[in-house]
Amino acid sequence: MTIATPQDKPGATMAGPKLELTWPHKDEFLLVPKDEDGKPVWVPRDHPAANEVRLTRFVDAVGDVNEKDPHLDNAVFVGDSFDAMRVMCEVPEFAARYRGKVKLIYADPPFNTGQAFTHYDDWMEHATWLSFMRDRLMLMKDLLAPDGSVWMHLDDAEVHRMRCLLDEVFGANAFVATVVWQNRYSRSNDAGLSVSHNYILVYSPNVASWNKSRNRLLRTEEQAKQYRNPDNDPLGPWRSIPWDAPNLRANLSYPITTSAGVVRYPPEGRCWSRTEEQWLDIVKSGRAYFGQDGKGAPSIKRYLSEATLIVPNTWWPHTECGHSDEAKKEIMRLFPGATPFSTPKPERLLERIIHIGSNPGDLVFDPFAGSGTTAAVAHKMGRQWATSELSIDNVNEFIAPRLTKVVSGDDPGGITKSAEWDGGGGFRTVMVEPSLYEVGAGGMVFLREGVDPDDLSRAMSGQMRFTYTPEAAPFCGRRGRMLLAVIPGVVGIEEIDDLIARLPENTRLTLAAGALLPGAADHLTKYSRGSRALKIPRDVLTRTLRSATDAQPGETNG
Repeated sequence: MTIATPQDKPGATMAGPKLELTWPHKDEFLLVPKDEDGKPVWVPRDHPAANEVRLTRFVDAVGDVNEKDPHLDNAVFVGDSFDAMRVMCEVPEFAARYRGKVKLIYADPPFNTGQAFTHYDDWMEHATWLSFMRDRLMLMKDLLAPDGSVWMHLDDAEVHRMRCLLDEVFGANAFVATVVWQNRYSRSNDAGLSVSHNYILVYSPNVASWNKSRNRLLRTEEQAKQYRNPDNDPLGPWRSIPWDAPNLRANLSYPITTSAGVVRYPPEGRCWSRTEEQWLDIVKSGRAYFGQDGKGAPSIKRYLSEATLIVPNTWWPHTECGHSDEAKKEIMRLFPGATPFSTPKPERLLERIIHIGSNPGDLVFDPFAGSGTTAAVAHKMGRQWATSELSIDNVNEFIAPRLTKVVSGDDPGGITKSAEWDGGGGFRTVMVEPSLYEVGAGGMVFLREGVDPDDLSRAMSGQMRFTYTPEAAPFCGRRGRMLLAVIPGVVGIEEIDDLIARLPENTRLTLAAGALLPGAADHLTKYSRGSRALKIPRDVLTRTLRSATDAQPGETNG
């Protein structure tokens, strides 16, 4: 891996140099992180297999769900996070809910520590891990709302590379801060330096807007102890805030007479923080303070009752946000006898993240569900949510049962008490289906044998961003004035004429067929201007044709 600028690359110019992290195979698509031999499989980015939008299926529902439109429900996607996010971004029914509308993304990806844990294998070569994450970050960017934020949870193994990657995908100006969470309070005596923390990198597309909209935190009891009431002020506990400020300004360097008659000026190299008129108002209100002897530097009383909320800082101790042992105990209480996850996160940690970055009713997404903590906490806090998990075993053994307990009010642990949660709501499980295609010799892509025609129609609708309309047979999808027809078999001029005859007035046709007889595509274009015929899978999976399926002038993605 190297850091390169565009002028280092063949044919690049000096205009607009940009620092970039490079690695082997960066320009290729990581099709499979590990094949049967444990090796990654890379293909060109325009390879058909790199562009499939997977078919999904609703397989289960728990609690109170939307019977009219299941796409609007909280969702556990079962499948690779990349495939799940691609569905969320590109299939119109899902994209209407998710694309550009997710307020907060919390991602706890594989840390790439080189360890094999009980519930997943946390190891990839650095280049593989970077490609794995970069492709997913690109989709997270599409999902994120303009005023949203991404919280990327990591340890020392990859945090430095991830920072470069986030800068590249979101832009360096999207960086908000690095949170340091004390995930461990005990010391490891067999370590050179006992590691006590993780990192959470925070990014937002619009930092200035996010800084204004993010939520503050309640003051802790320990922080409240800074406020006292030595003079029995009827307004309650207070703390003194110095009246001086940096810089030198003539109109802010006036004399101030203390309550004991001492004349004070700003310290050398500083000035007062506001004008003399404003200071006199402070004196009149009784908020001026000069120390116990009345001779000290001017300050102003700030009352606890006026300062209940505080700006979040970047150091999160375990006393405020929990630790790894607490997280394991939460899982063990929910699932007695089960082997807990090796690196679970406590509900208090997610509570703080979700509180800062979202409000009730906002949409929260976690692409690496793990044990389901993010979804559970978001649900208890009144947020809408979605999450994805590769392992069906994790979904069946931990995530779905845990969220079912949250919905039914049978989860007494975590933040349940502080959130005053007693049950309600619901969620659906969404299965991301296996690929409809097979990759043969020479990289050729073929439609799998035995694919159900209805499944193929639904898959082609999502692949080309048509809203699925099975009731409109022989057409199965619509995007503005463009209709979609999918025929798995061979299509000739006779079938083309039949479809043209059925086209409603002022509409056009995109035909996806398993095979096209000579002259069929030209015949469609000639007798239905603006229509086109595509071969499955060659044409519909190419990047250029997928781009061409976006709404054209006069169309809407509806």
